[in-house]
Amino acid sequence: MRRRSNRWTRALVAAAALSLAAGAVRAQQPPDRPARIAGHPNVSGIWQAVNQANWNLESHSAEDLKDFGPLGAIAAIPAGRSVVREGTIPYRPEALARRNENRAQWPAADPEARCYMLGVPRVTYHNLPFQIFQGDGDLLFVYPFAAANRIIHLTDRSELPVDSWMGKSDGRWEGDVLVVVTKWQNGQSWLDRAGNFASNQLTVTERFTLQGPNHMRYEATLDDPQTFTRPWTIEMPLYRLIDQPEQLLEHKCVPFADKLLYQDLLQDTSTRER
Repeated sequence: MRRRSNRWTRALVAAAALSLAAGAVRAQQPPDRPARIAGHPNVSGIWQAVNQANWNLESHSAEDLKDFGPLGAIAAIPAGRSVVREGTIPYRPEALARRNENRAQWPAADPEARCYMLGVPRVTYHNLPFQIFQGDGDLLFVYPFAAANRIIHLTDRSELPVDSWMGKSDGRWEGDVLVVVTKWQNGQSWLDRAGNFASNQLTVTERFTLQGPNHMRYEATLDDPQTFTRPWTIEMPLYRLIDQPEQLLEHKCVPFADKLLYQDLLQDTSTRER
């Protein structure tokens, strides 16, 4: 009789635990945010990557930033694990040499320092969050850095007449996965602060897979025969910010880039004033 009683007790405890877990999952989903929109997973909201990919997509150790001595420990590159599925980026020899040149000229040569749009996929894992607006048609991605944005076209398959910093993003739903193909970028952006780059022949195929109320899996495959020996993929989680109210803050970086962009003119003005 005691065994039967213990068995029922364990069953009741297990059922209670499952009920609490299910309630916790439901609590994570705000009541005013539907789980699906027009039959697709609801990916709207403010998202952010939590890693060091913007410093370097590949594995790297912590190191100090040269010429930033007065900042002390603040001026240091944090260590990071590789987000490249294959471990390292498969550069062609001449492209690897250019990557090394870029790295030697950082930060002045980095388009981020000059407040240029970051391009795809870097704009996704930049250290600032971004916002997705989803309806029953095209999606809109908004980024605070350099006031960038991109429309994910679900029906318009036209080509851009000229290359641009952000290119053109065409999307489609494959089941519950949002697949976005971006072409016609101008090849002037970098992939990170370590000088990794691609040419204007780059095609980026992104996959956004919602894995819970507040996180999704992000994958981006980069195909650029002019720069790489084969296509390669980065992957990382993205996290939905749950702060209330949801708000994406602007980062108008143009004024911060003036001294870098116009340092020769500012020096001439300073000399004349003397």
